[in-house]
Amino acid sequence: MRVLLVDDHHLFREGIRLILQNLSSEIEFLHAESCEAALAFEPADIELILLDFHLPGASDHDAIAMCRHRFPNSTLVVVSGEDNPATIRRVINDGAAGYIPKSSSPDVLFAALRLALAGTPYLPPHVLDEPWDAAASEDPVKQAIDSLSDRQKAVLARALQGKLNKVIASELNIAEGTVKAHLSAAFRAMGVHNRTEAVYLASRHSAMLTEVL
Repeated sequence: MRVLLVDDHHLFREGIRLILQNLSSEIEFLHAESCEAALAFEPADIELILLDFHLPGASDHDAIAMCRHRFPNSTLVVVSGEDNPATIRRVINDGAAGYIPKSSSPDVLFAALRLALAGTPYLPPHVLDEPWDAAASEDPVKQAIDSLSDRQKAVLARALQGKLNKVIASELNIAEGTVKAHLSAAFRAMGVHNRTEAVYLASRHSAMLTEVL
């Protein structure tokens, strides 16, 4: 497994590398101190990108967009000192599959990175203060996930990892319109309206969604 660490602070990249090494001994690490340096890597086999939110040479949201375009098959998680809920919501809307504040405790950071490696969305608890009705209890969520077909679950899993519809269509060998139809059905079952809300719901019930992801 290849993980790309994109941060302009060498010490922080090294700290993340040491944490991830404790999670798995089979990770190959790639390092970049800027968005430009990150984009120079070949996309092949990079499964996870951990991206700092403030990088030299690119605006915050442009960096996410460029990385999503360059690495469409990779799971992208933002790791940043920002903890403003509105900023985090926009990051998810831009295509990130999760958000880990650098201010997190070591235990929380370890758990969040473990979820990121598994492709499971993570968002900080303070962002989840405004629940949707579907997230009010665990049972409706479990029932919603159980009601999905295997293909709907496969499409949903990839969407929660931040993959573009055209990438999902290619991986599953289906039409992009079919991807949209499956996502619409999954969102209706979960009681959410779009991919961003689905990521929030998945973050609330990550253990329950493990078998889906």
